[in-house]
Amino acid sequence: MLGRKTSQVCDSSSSNGDSPESHQERLYRVWKGNNKFLCGGRLVFGHDGASLYLTSFLIGCPALTFCIRILVIRHQAHYDYPVFTAGLLLTVLDFIFLFLTSGRDPGIIPRNSRPPESDGVCESTPSMEWINNKGSSMKLPRIKDVQVNGHTVKVKFCDTCLLYRPPRASHCSICNNCVQKFDHHCPWVGQCIGLRNYPFFILFISSSTLLCIYVFVFSWINLLHQHGNLWKAMSRDVVSVILIVYCFIAVWFVGGLTVFHVYLICTNQTTYENFRYRYDKNENPYTKGILGNLKEVFCSRIPPSMVNFRVWVLKDDDSAMGSVASESERGFIGSKEKFDIEMGNKFTRDGKLVVPSILRKLDYNGIDDNMKKNNLDSSGFTEVLKRKA
Repeated sequence: MLGRKTSQVCDSSSSNGDSPESHQERLYRVWKGNNKFLCGGRLVFGHDGASLYLTSFLIGCPALTFCIRILVIRHQAHYDYPVFTAGLLLTVLDFIFLFLTSGRDPGIIPRNSRPPESDGVCESTPSMEWINNKGSSMKLPRIKDVQVNGHTVKVKFCDTCLLYRPPRASHCSICNNCVQKFDHHCPWVGQCIGLRNYPFFILFISSSTLLCIYVFVFSWINLLHQHGNLWKAMSRDVVSVILIVYCFIAVWFVGGLTVFHVYLICTNQTTYENFRYRYDKNENPYTKGILGNLKEVFCSRIPPSMVNFRVWVLKDDDSAMGSVASESERGFIGSKEKFDIEMGNKFTRDGKLVVPSILRKLDYNGIDDNMKKNNLDSSGFTEVLKRKA
């Protein structure tokens, strides 16, 4: 209802295993978003993906310190190896969920190479703001009304991606992409949180909360098992004191975030919707009841990515620079192409002439016959134009 039929931009040479020609490139190398890619486009990070180093340090340093501390004092307690194993397992799981959240496509929506055509809703939309369609003289409403579960939901036109965002989607200004079921952009994981990585994000913050509580509790137990009063034990075991203070502070952040997202899951909201639409005060068109909402997040299959970043595309093809629009819908002139206004022709960056598809389909025989009927050949037509000029 909102989108148009799309087809992945692909070259036949990529399907039969042949090496691409020099004018071809992987899509991730010419992608217009601010993403960073690793492993040939298999791993997709956000614009601030480097923040993973800081997050990894904040998690790994205290967790590994705790595990080493448990091994050092193993002769003082009978629970050394089970506590060490459980702490190490929680740490490993926390890092796995962190990189699954940060290193995958969060649900990026393919860009269009040109604005959509009018589908007849312009007259019925209450929008008072209109967008000029560069491909024609039509005007498009900036906001359209769509029906979702019997409720009217407004969807906006994205000037960057040249599409009407699906319900619950939003454009991330940091990564410069429209994302399905956009929740927020998390600076700690350096990635947008959307439809395809939200379950891993929940597991990440939940495991981080459990890890903080685990280290906090057993660091206290280490102090209480030592001889003498508490103050002397704290002076002898400074490492445990530091871990207790650190985890006490950290658990308020990750624990509070976990509780907040549990509430969002139970009410089927995103962070963006909670702050913008206030569904706790207004009727939520997406809720399915608590069990249905929990099932949607944890028991639903993660949809495949809408963009194949490893596909081969033409370097000079503007529609391939960030779009998977079908061939019949291309034609919007990008900033990296030149346009000859007098001749009506389009040129690529290397100066080659690209004849628009509409001119290729013209019946020039009919034009020539029409000129003959008016007793005006091509030379005479040129002379008439010169006189008028």
